[in-house]
Amino acid sequence: MNRRVSRPAIVASIVRKDFTEFSRDLLYIFLSVLGLVLFAVTYYLVPDTVDETLTVGVHQTGLDELFDQLDASEADGLALVQYAGGDELAAAVHDGDVMVGLAFPEGFLEAATAGEQPTVTVYSDAAVPPEVTGAVQSMVREIAYALTGHGLPVTEPAEESIVLGIDRAGDQTSMRDLMLPMLVFFILMIETFALSSLIANEVLNRTVTAVLVTPARVSDFLTAKTIYGTLLTGGQAVLLLLVLQAFTLGNLGILLATVLLGAVMFTGIGMIAGSAGKDFFSTLFLTMAFVLPLMIPTFSVLFPGTAAGWVQAMPSYPIIDTLNEVLTYGAGWSDVVGSLGAALAWVTVIFVIGLLVLRRKVRSL
Repeated sequence: MNRRVSRPAIVASIVRKDFTEFSRDLLYIFLSVLGLVLFAVTYYLVPDTVDETLTVGVHQTGLDELFDQLDASEADGLALVQYAGGDELAAAVHDGDVMVGLAFPEGFLEAATAGEQPTVTVYSDAAVPPEVTGAVQSMVREIAYALTGHGLPVTEPAEESIVLGIDRAGDQTSMRDLMLPMLVFFILMIETFALSSLIANEVLNRTVTAVLVTPARVSDFLTAKTIYGTLLTGGQAVLLLLVLQAFTLGNLGILLATVLLGAVMFTGIGMIAGSAGKDFFSTLFLTMAFVLPLMIPTFSVLFPGTAAGWVQAMPSYPIIDTLNEVLTYGAGWSDVVGSLGAALAWVTVIFVIGLLVLRRKVRSL
């Protein structure tokens, strides 16, 4: 007497088969472990502090009292370093010891008092933002007017500063914190290659046909691939978050939901690429063609600000945006509900397309 096998049991057996095949693929096992270790090491090697102090080198004669007063403002983000000669100052800027250098000529005080316009040399490295150099040049002009006893040649209007959003002055985000959302996204992305390779091999080797000869149906096969892909991609991301100690009681639910959405999205992409691939290299190329453009929004994390409209319209943007807001700035459900909704919409579209493409491929064998 034959005992009828339940559908969950059939799906579970296919999932076990997939993980067994994955464990025998030394290339993707190596890449998965390497990616996890490399990302974890990169995270801990990146600086976790931010230096908001503007270090300015100064060479001057006869202005000691003035610069002693300015040096007292170091707590406000300005640090002055005195140098005996202009050559030493230029070398310090070149070596990165100071960000900007000011070389005041001899007799600057007398010339400025007499109404003349002495030349002050400003040294800056090519990597220093022009805004910083401009601010230092403005400081030199203010020093000149202060020495002559005259006010600035303009009338400053009354103003009220209103900072929209969160004011990060004095509380800048470190590079390590900015890297974390990117690393989680990248680990989701990497596992897509293993999934697409597995699907391509099963299609090319007609393993799908062998599976469907059993009591398994096409729906069982698709369900198993969904579970396998989601566990493979999402499991690696969760493991990375655990290793980096990123989970807290406040963000646990949001992060798990975001990782789940990302895992399902890349599972759908893996289905599409694996179904269309003809061999290892074509599958690899197709996977890269789908995945690499989705990396573009991740760079908006490193350069905070409003991302371009076309970047925000990409499917991966809501996921990386949610990861960034939660991991970097401690956002809650109410802060990311819009991004999660957009991510859910994109994930649904991509995953449905992946299912339809894979179903059509399976039925054509």
